[in-house]
Amino acid sequence: MIHRNPLNRKISKRKANYLNYIIPFPYIALFLGPGPFPGIIDIFGFGGGLLEYRASLLAGHGFATLALAYYNFEDLAKEIDSIHLEYFEEALCYMLQHSKVKGPGIGLLGFSLGADICLSMASYLKNISATVSINGSGFSGNRPIRYKQTCIPPLNHDFRRLKVAFSGLLDIVDIRNDVIGRHENPSMIPIEKAQGPILFIVGQDDHNWRSELYAQIASERLQAHGKDKPQILSYPGTGHNIEPPYFPLCPASVHKLLNKPIMWGGEPRAHARAQEDSWKQILTFFCKHLGGTQNIASPKL
Repeated sequence: MIHRNPLNRKISKRKANYLNYIIPFPYIALFLGPGPFPGIIDIFGFGGGLLEYRASLLAGHGFATLALAYYNFEDLAKEIDSIHLEYFEEALCYMLQHSKVKGPGIGLLGFSLGADICLSMASYLKNISATVSINGSGFSGNRPIRYKQTCIPPLNHDFRRLKVAFSGLLDIVDIRNDVIGRHENPSMIPIEKAQGPILFIVGQDDHNWRSELYAQIASERLQAHGKDKPQILSYPGTGHNIEPPYFPLCPASVHKLLNKPIMWGGEPRAHARAQEDSWKQILTFFCKHLGGTQNIASPKL
C-alpha cells in the first residue's frame, strides 16, 4: 500500500506482529495498532538519524508513535545549521489527521537536542497535550531555533572551559554560556507558552550539560509567568543517555559536534534504576494527559 508522509515521500507498509509497522521513506517510522490510540512524536538528539526502538516500545503500551528523523539520514542534510519548526509542524499535522490517531492533541517525547525541539514545538505549535523532556536544556544551544518570523538565538559555548578527565575523555559539562540571565536569557525557549504539562527527566550526573540546573531554571521561568511548577524527576548517579529499561549504560562515546570522545556520565546501578523508574513515569504521564489506558506491567528479563 502506498501512502504519503508529511514531506510527500512514498511510504511502504508491512505487518510486524500485532502492529502495523509503517515505514515512510526516508524520514519517519510510524508504529500503529488497530486504534485509534493516543499519538506521540518521538525525537532523538544531536546524533541525528532515525531511531525506532523507543517508538516501538511505546506502541506496545497503546500509543500510536511516530519516530521522526530530522537530519543525518538518507537524503536529509548531513549537518544541521538551524532548527526550523515548520518541518516538525508537518509531522504534527500528519499525526493529527491520521485515522488511527486519537486526538485532540499529540504528546511529545524528546531526548537531549530532541527534548529542546519538543519544548520548542510545545511553545509555538498548537494541539500538543503533553511533553516529556529527557535531559533537555530548555535553551537554543548551538543552533538557532526558527519558526516563521521568530528566531531564538543560540546560547553557544566557550571551549576554554573544556576539561580532560583522568581517563583522557573530554568533559564538556561547563562549556555552555548558560549562567547569565537564568530564566530571562534570550536564548531560552519560551516554555511558558506551552499548552499542556511538561515532565522533566534529568540525570544528576549528566556530563553533556547541566540538566538538573536547566530544569530548575525552566521551573523558575514557568512560575515567573504564573504557570504551575512542572514535574521534575531528578535521578542521582544518572548520566545523559537515559534509555528505556535494561538498555546498557553508555558512559562515553564520540560526540558528533566535536568528533572526539566525551563522557556522558552515569553510575551503572543508579543509572539502570533511573531508566526503569523513568520509563514507568513516562507511561503514566502520557496515559494521564493523552487519555491512554493504564497498563504498565513491571518489566522482566
